[in-house]
Amino acid sequence: MNTSSTERGVSLGMPELPAPAYPDDVRARLEADARDVIARYPDSRSALLPLLHLVQSEEGHVTRTGMRFCADMLNLTTAEVTAVATFYTMYRRKPSGDYQVGVCTNTLCAVMGGDAIFETLQEHLGVGNGETTDDGKVTLEHIECNAACDYAPVVMVNWEFFDNQTPGSAKRLVDDLRAGRPVQPTRGARLCTFKDTARMLAGFPDERPGAVEEGGSAGPASLVGLRLARGEAAPARVVHPRGGPHEEPHDRVHEPSPAEHLSSHDAPQETSASDPSHPAGPTAEEGE
Repeated sequence: MNTSSTERGVSLGMPELPAPAYPDDVRARLEADARDVIARYPDSRSALLPLLHLVQSEEGHVTRTGMRFCADMLNLTTAEVTAVATFYTMYRRKPSGDYQVGVCTNTLCAVMGGDAIFETLQEHLGVGNGETTDDGKVTLEHIECNAACDYAPVVMVNWEFFDNQTPGSAKRLVDDLRAGRPVQPTRGARLCTFKDTARMLAGFPDERPGAVEEGGSAGPASLVGLRLARGEAAPARVVHPRGGPHEEPHDRVHEPSPAEHLSSHDAPQETSASDPSHPAGPTAEEGE
């Protein structure tokens, strides 16, 4: 006896209709920007990643319309564009907030408090991973390593660093974002919206006065290797062999002065931008 697809629980459905096109004025503006991007590459296909950022800057996420636009501009199939857009996590596939708040929960950040920060923010905001607050301001997610382990635990907002966070400082951070109060990253220019960030990632300049000069740089703890390579860094701590017959406690380890600290956790940095008792901004210039 044959059974129908409905009886088997299979829904054949109707084929998805083609994505609608952008309105004429929007498409004309995006085409001009897209041609600017494509002209930077000897092979137009290489422009796909920045073009996906460009369409993301239009709607805050990569829509089917955006992928169709990229395919048209680069003479690709929508399947080829979709394969790329779904591979990279920086491309959002659904509406998201003005501020993408990512909590690093990779190994070091996790054990230094990242897991606790993420759980606290989920409860505080009332959202889960990848979800957005009702006011459309904040999308919360856990993220993989962002190469800032020397300032763990790290929170990122629109890919800008907020170092050495705690559950309390992270709560104040998202409260400031939702209230529209100015927020300054630990390293880098003052925050802008996710759409503005996406346009910069597409390769267009930050046109805010003074923003380029505020651009981020590596913090002091991140530059220890460079200083060692240049012969500029202070000597590392020396651990002497233990168990000698005349060993004294002070013989075991050379405790460095504050200037010698090799890690932000040897000398915790007061860098939480949203904590009134911790002034924002880096504590030293790059290379110092």
